[in-house]
Amino acid sequence: MCRNIRTLANFEPPATDDEIRAAALQFVRKLSGTTRPSRANEAAFDRAVEEVAAAAERLVRSLEIHAPPRDRETELQKARERNRRRFA
Repeated sequence: MCRNIRTLANFEPPATDDEIRAAALQFVRKLSGTTRPSRANEAAFDRAVEEVAAAAERLVRSLEIHAPPRDRETELQKARERNRRRFA
């Protein structure tokens, strides 16, 4: 489940709010052990996603990175190559 969480720092263009929220959702799903909370737990689950997303956004936006920004397409190609070797 957490394989879907991607590095969000140091990309050009910067990570979007949707990307940060998706990573937060995956993180909360992993922690809670469920992809869908029950109705009784839905409010707590949603609140956790929002809090994690807010913390992640503060982190990603405040990091001081001295390396040149990474290109999304290049990183995607590298990941595909790693997967090809891993599952070949």
